[in-house]
Amino acid sequence: MAKRIPPTHPRVQRQIEALSQRLRAARMRRSMTQEVMAERVGVSVPTIAKLENGDPSTSMATVLRVLTVLGLAGDIDLLAAQDTLGRELQDNALRRTNAPLRMRTAPTPQPPPAPASLSTSSVPPVRPRTRKPKP
Repeated sequence: MAKRIPPTHPRVQRQIEALSQRLRAARMRRSMTQEVMAERVGVSVPTIAKLENGDPSTSMATVLRVLTVLGLAGDIDLLAAQDTLGRELQDNALRRTNAPLRMRTAPTPQPPPAPASLSTSSVPPVRPRTRKPKP
């Protein structure tokens, strides 16, 4: 049974095709045939042809090995290196988790009233109510 390829968004397909044209041009600038490229990468000639024709089913590993053979492996490290959106999302999530918790706290207990002999006011202190024992 043939390998099923999921549909590719048109914008992504254009990006794949542009990359494949750049890879083909890089290979040709080095005066390298598809046969030599296939041998160095470790794949078949039809696989290199599919890659250069913009076939989205070509594996990422093959693309990375082609870049390495062409001497463009340094470009691999630049892919998604500046992930500004991802960093913003991560920073916002960290701000939310590190924010102080806003919990309701119990009212602070008030100190007991001072004894009448130490009080400077003329109003006697309020005494707590006590229950009378039941007979």
